Amino acid sequence: QVQVVEFGGGDVQAGGSLGLSCEASGSSVSLIAMGWYRQAPGGQRDLVASIDAGHSTNYGDSVRGRFTISRDNAKNTAYLQMNSLKPEDTAIYYCHAQGYYTSGSYERFDVWGQGTQVTVSS
Repeated sequence: QVQVVEFGGGDVQAGGSLGLSCEASGSSVSLIAMGWYRQAPGGQRDLVASIDAGHSTNYGDSVRGRFTISRDNAKNTAYLQMNSLKPEDTAIYYCHAQGYYTSGSYERFDVWGQGTQVTVSS
């Protein structure tokens, strides 16, 4: 059973930086894509950034140029470096992973982490 766990998050002042990491645990898995989404109070869950196994990236319009996503395929871990943070970046950040099992059922999976709070004060 694949699980993803987020690390990082916390409180930061506007203009500051923060890093998040997400580790996907589980044996015999191949991760197709990993990504970060965020949800502010009363809002919907929106894409922040995603990265595939070939390291191609995609960013939400509001974070492009300020946030950088990367991954370490050997560690099944994705990272999100957030710079020039703004109060509107305040949200719960969720890690998402898509992939398939490389043994047994060979089924696809699609899992979410529990989320980590990021609060940017002005």
